[in-house]
Amino acid sequence: MNEHAVVIAGAGPTGLMLAAELALAGVDVAIVERRASQELIGLRAGGLHSRTIEVLDQRGIADRFLSQGQVFRAAGFSLIPLDISDFPTRHNYLLQLWQNQIERILADWVGELAVTIYRGRDVIGFVQDDTGVNVAVCDGQPVRAEYLVGCDGGRSLIRKAAGIAFPGWDPTTSWLIAEVEMAEEPKWGFHRDALGAHAIGKVENGRSARVVLTEPQLRLDSEPTLRDVSEALIAVYGTDYGIHRPTWISRFTDVTRQAAAYRDRRALLAGDAAHVHPPMGGQGLNIGVQDAVNLGWKLAQVVKRTSPESLLDTYHTERHPVAARVLRNTMAQVALRRTDDRTKALGDTVSELLGMDEPRRRLASEMSGLGVHYDLGEGHPLLGRRMPDLDLVTADGPLRVFALLHDARPVLLNLDEPGGFDIAPWADRVQLVDAKHVGTWELPAIGAVTAPTAVLVRPDGYVAWVGDLTQVGLADALTTWFGPPTAV
Repeated sequence: MNEHAVVIAGAGPTGLMLAAELALAGVDVAIVERRASQELIGLRAGGLHSRTIEVLDQRGIADRFLSQGQVFRAAGFSLIPLDISDFPTRHNYLLQLWQNQIERILADWVGELAVTIYRGRDVIGFVQDDTGVNVAVCDGQPVRAEYLVGCDGGRSLIRKAAGIAFPGWDPTTSWLIAEVEMAEEPKWGFHRDALGAHAIGKVENGRSARVVLTEPQLRLDSEPTLRDVSEALIAVYGTDYGIHRPTWISRFTDVTRQAAAYRDRRALLAGDAAHVHPPMGGQGLNIGVQDAVNLGWKLAQVVKRTSPESLLDTYHTERHPVAARVLRNTMAQVALRRTDDRTKALGDTVSELLGMDEPRRRLASEMSGLGVHYDLGEGHPLLGRRMPDLDLVTADGPLRVFALLHDARPVLLNLDEPGGFDIAPWADRVQLVDAKHVGTWELPAIGAVTAPTAVLVRPDGYVAWVGDLTQVGLADALTTWFGPPTAV
């Protein structure tokens, strides 16, 4: 029997990101993936939002993605563009990049970190006990792990086998999506009619088109065919443009569900296994990657016995509300795409509101992930929010904050006189950096904040403590997030 500290079911973006986070922390992690290779048929999801790019920047790999994608200075809410070019971040844009490219880049990084991937295999069940999980694999060779994480999509076997409820809302609308070749030049771009919104876009290979079509009635009964796409095109455009040679054809709906719990003892969920919703705004892949970054360092510390198992409870506490907000805004976007006159009037009103600065900033902060706020108690406005990527001056020269997070280790950043902090009991886990910063501190969601004297930054880039040389509350924060002190 193969044994690992953590086994991840699924090598999509969430599973790959989680594996990398665990590997950076020195944890023995393996992925079980049904595909024989990382190849993904079709383009699937596309787009990296600002906070996801920041997360990748925190690990020093953002340039790998930026070199392959196309920058757009706006997020979108129900086809209403939300300008984010004025947001105080180095990445105030959406990066258009398809999922197959995202996965390839992440898989290359995971390969560099020497993560074991069992390809061409499927998890078919598991049994938990007090010390670990026996994971059954379709090839008959079980795997033993201390923890199992389901990153295996909306139909997650891990979630079902764990008996975790998946409440939500049944589908009301379905869409056809396909990548096909066309004999005739189509009507490119978005098109609205009595059925809803439709789109035809160019694929990078120059030969194919990506088609998204709202169906006249909800369809759940069968796998879609090329004939279904042809008939839908004719109904909307009056012609099917001579479609042929489909690369892939699929159907999606507005089904919206969220796991009641993200953890059952030694089994955890992340990404689509924990939450599904319509793809409006391109948020699903992004919050899955951010799930992984929230969970990774916590699970690593528990596996390494640095922190108690109760630290894993904060994963659900922090990430469940974030996904709940996404479910809400995607449901709202679907509702705004209805074609009756009253919904159109509502859409016009919403568009006018989002043309105002405050509503735009608030909603765009949510859509981009830059406005995430974990409830870590009362205190400085930075507490529980993303740490800005400030330009620092240190004894060793200029440095960006995100460069301090490349190894996924926490940082106590002292912006007062050097030598004012002594964190020797946590020195094996937490970096202490003395630095200076000149300039304002500004966050997209809340604007300018008072510059603090010191901040404790978690490996996921969120602020766990804000204080000064009196160090009030620092020892408690260090213990809560990074384990009890070591005798020195």
